[in-house]
Amino acid sequence: MRLVFAGTPAVAVPTLEALVEAGHEIAAVVTRPDAPIGRKRVLTPSPVATAAERLGLDVIRAARLDDEATAHISALRPDLGVIVAYGGLVREPLLSAPEHGWINLHFSLLPAWRGAAPVQRSVMAGDQVTGASVFQLVPALDAGDVFATIETPIGTGETAGELLDRLAELGAPLTVDVVARIAAGTAVAVPQEGQPTLAPKLDGLAGRIQWDRSGIDVWSQIRGVTPEPGAYTVIDDARLKVHAAALAPEHTLDPPAPGTVVQVDGLVLVGTGDTPLQLLQVQPAGRTTMSAADWWRGAANGAERLVTA
Repeated sequence: MRLVFAGTPAVAVPTLEALVEAGHEIAAVVTRPDAPIGRKRVLTPSPVATAAERLGLDVIRAARLDDEATAHISALRPDLGVIVAYGGLVREPLLSAPEHGWINLHFSLLPAWRGAAPVQRSVMAGDQVTGASVFQLVPALDAGDVFATIETPIGTGETAGELLDRLAELGAPLTVDVVARIAAGTAVAVPQEGQPTLAPKLDGLAGRIQWDRSGIDVWSQIRGVTPEPGAYTVIDDARLKVHAAALAPEHTLDPPAPGTVVQVDGLVLVGTGDTPLQLLQVQPAGRTTMSAADWWRGAANGAERLVTA
């Protein structure tokens, strides 16, 4: 088929590569414009732009799919549009420009977690199972009929970033299979069933740890916001990023109060609403990532600490 592919982050690259490997003609790749990255704010192509150029594909850089982008894409006369985490909405008349419209690879089992942050929200909610869905794009948010899904358990301790990378690999062949069935005229999409849940984009405040919640809920929050926007707490009015944590092993000692940081048997523990959490990797303000034990030796000097905000 003659396709237009739209995507921006690294998790969209496996699907683009799989479509090329399957022999489909990629008329163009649409991605967000180059963005400043790092402390020096170096203007950097998106991962999809980099992959497209490596594959010898034409790239359309567009911050949004406006009239100019619509005219450019429509002139290519694609049979189908494929979108994976582009970062913008496809509206009419572009939605109907390809003969078969657009399909979207979404990283949830729809109608669960419609929106921009399905994987993060799923992990934060403590879900045990998630997956990916390929559906027909419609004007309503992630509401189109579903062609195919794949289901996978969420690993114990798996972060949102790790899970998203895994779903990207699982979703690529799923999308290729749907494209093949659309080309053959055998694809069947079914309406979504069940109560939708929403997954709006996370802001920085979503990473602020609320230690009075249960240990499993706090752990789910930390994993869900890792690596972005990142989990953090405030101790002595200084931000401490929490890159990795785990539920603490059982101890005979009484658990510390919520937000109290102590060291027990060499482990750095923080009290929650019930089971303490063990800090594994942290990053103090202005410092590099370090083990929690190293941070404790330098910052606490053996005394318990209290979260101050």
